[in-house]
Amino acid sequence: MSSAPPASVLVVDDEPDLRTLYELTLLREGYDVCSAGDLAQARESLAAQRFDLLITDMRLPDGLGLELLRELGEQQRSEKSIVITAYGSAENAVEALKSGAFDYLTKPVDLKQLRAAVTAALQSQRQLTAPQPAGAAPRRAAPPPAAGVQALQRIVGQSACMVQIRSRIEKVATSMAPVLILGESGTGKELVARAVHACSHRADGPFVAVNCGAIPENLIEAEFFGARKGAYTGATQDREGYFQAARGGTLFLDEIGDLPLAMQAKLLRVIQERRVRPLGGVQEEAVDVRLVSATHRDLAARVQDGSFRQDLFYRLNVIGLRTPALRERRDDLPELAHTLLQRICAESGQPAPELSPGALAWLQASALPGNVRELENLLQRALALSNGLQLQPEDFGEPPAPAQAPPPGPDAPAATTPAPADPPAPATIPTDLQGYLDEQERQVLLQALKETDYNRTAAAARLGLNLRQMRYRIQRLGIVMPSGGDDEN
Repeated sequence: MSSAPPASVLVVDDEPDLRTLYELTLLREGYDVCSAGDLAQARESLAAQRFDLLITDMRLPDGLGLELLRELGEQQRSEKSIVITAYGSAENAVEALKSGAFDYLTKPVDLKQLRAAVTAALQSQRQLTAPQPAGAAPRRAAPPPAAGVQALQRIVGQSACMVQIRSRIEKVATSMAPVLILGESGTGKELVARAVHACSHRADGPFVAVNCGAIPENLIEAEFFGARKGAYTGATQDREGYFQAARGGTLFLDEIGDLPLAMQAKLLRVIQERRVRPLGGVQEEAVDVRLVSATHRDLAARVQDGSFRQDLFYRLNVIGLRTPALRERRDDLPELAHTLLQRICAESGQPAPELSPGALAWLQASALPGNVRELENLLQRALALSNGLQLQPEDFGEPPAPAQAPPPGPDAPAATTPAPADPPAPATIPTDLQGYLDEQERQVLLQALKETDYNRTAAAARLGLNLRQMRYRIQRLGIVMPSGGDDEN
């Protein structure tokens, strides 16, 4: 049996020395390489044959390399593409990814990163069907791998918005472009992030999930980038950070909106340069991760009030996904409840009961502000309280209808003795504990600031905090300070 032919790569760059360097590097890797010095030569090569991969400089003597990407897209051709941009040119990198580039590299190009990017692009390319001769119908993407199919099946629902998000996941999974997932708490943002990973060429690599709001500020840099022995008190050995742990896979930054401003600047630099320096380290290390972020906060509003960097938002929001609230897809609730029941019971090793029509009606009538997470909690509680093979409304703790006292008649005597007080109602358990606690903390801080005429130093002293802690909480909770009212004298 003959071995598969080597992958074909077209390199487009107007600098002969760089073009030769890229060619030699790829030839040593066993690829079949062609080269071109400008757009016109590149178009001639693309017209003559199909390639597996296009590598093009952004700026060429007769135009932009992005023109080639757009033309390939219009012709529905299957070549993956990598764009080489000038150092620090964030706008060009983002524009390249939005134009359909699989990945981008910044000058001066690190040859190790070039080889890694080419390997990743060709692995993604193999998810397509076999090449077809020129003039044949455009190729269609093959179904996602088994892990991707399973991950997509966990995103339950047949409503239009859910069908759309599953379709979008399959499309965005085939590139290295950063993904930003927006949605309310409890809508399944991590489930979507895992599906993006499972449908990509990185499915065999690690998926590392990080809650950005749960890391102490004094440890956040070491947690993200790693630390060398002796970098801080207690660092008795080298340790890797999240970026190193996610090498070859996907790094999921949950609640990215809670990241402190100082760390936002460091994260932006890592995204732009694709390199990290461990805390206490001297040398930088190349990173090879796909970045997926999520938040329930309005990041655009946080950019406006200065609590989130605009340039970082721009870099993270290359591809946007939105997880809909449960109230926007009520028709999915029966299927969703059934699927959750099956999973909960499978994990606990018990038979799954049915939902009675009354129980389903009770769920349909519930507001469910905590979305799918709240629905799952309700089902778990109902399972614990149920005695039969069918869940009933009372298993969910359905409150009795409040008695309606008739209005007093015109001759009714005025009440002189107060009725005995009802026993205090049990405290309501919040469906989003972190959101509830954040709001309580926000109200306390606002009250302290108002009572001190928005003097942060004085308000911090009232609350037993130092000024740095006060600033962090104001930024994390999105408290807007009035202009001229934040004197710290």
